[in-house]
Amino acid sequence: MKRAAQLVTMAALVAAAGCTGASTEGVSGSASCSGLVTYDSRGYLPTEKSVLTVGERLGTATVAGCDDTPNDSDPGIPESTTGAYAIEGADPTEAIAVGDSPAEAVPMAAR
Repeated sequence: MKRAAQLVTMAALVAAAGCTGASTEGVSGSASCSGLVTYDSRGYLPTEKSVLTVGERLGTATVAGCDDTPNDSDPGIPESTTGAYAIEGADPTEAIAVGDSPAEAVPMAAR
């Protein structure tokens, strides 16, 4: 549950950056909080697709760490792993769902 909440938080950060037009390229603090998940050597980012049917478990995805405030004492969120699931009707090279269980999985789109 904790990792799924972290992913949702990261998705919100991505949405906020998109609204301000801020670029995360080349900025280590912002880039670390992009919500990047890696599965099968491909990067995925949060997507706003809200209606989906989670399919079978594909394996394990790696959630990038996040330290968007490197100059404070908070260590941020360390790199972690979570489940990678198929999304019915989607090619896993284009989209997956990630979370600790199918019920908690959130959609991610290949970047």
